[in-house]
Amino acid sequence: MRAWFAEEVSNFYWSAAIHRVPKIVKTFVSMKGFMYILECSNGQFYTGSTKNLNRRLAQHQAGEGANFTKKHLPVKLVYYEEYDRIDVAFYREKQIQGWSRKKKLALIRGEFDKLPELSRNYTQQPLTSPSSASESGIVSESEAENNPDTQSKSTP
Repeated sequence: MRAWFAEEVSNFYWSAAIHRVPKIVKTFVSMKGFMYILECSNGQFYTGSTKNLNRRLAQHQAGEGANFTKKHLPVKLVYYEEYDRIDVAFYREKQIQGWSRKKKLALIRGEFDKLPELSRNYTQQPLTSPSSASESGIVSESEAENNPDTQSKSTP
């Protein structure tokens, strides 16, 4: 009986995907959603998404939220965004979770012009200037070849 049920469900979703979206999925997708950022007592940020922001905040404050926020109470709501669909809020949550602390702070402060600059990963950052590289002990290969102090000495 279990295999029959799985086959029927599978057939239902295939037909729904081809013809129309089932009402259950439409209801779930069309629910309002929120993406929010909390500041915990230790200064770290927690990013989440929910359908009911007030209820979720009360859960976090009561220690019934995520394990991370339970350990760092109290928490304070510092930023939120409202969406027509919960799935969009969830996607935005996952996007922001990958951001650096500096970029999250810029978002919280409303410094939207800084966001593109803070989006660069370490491979896109400008290289260290030659003067500061030499001071830090970083020597390029061409400098090493021309500098007798950095050349390896062979023993006779």
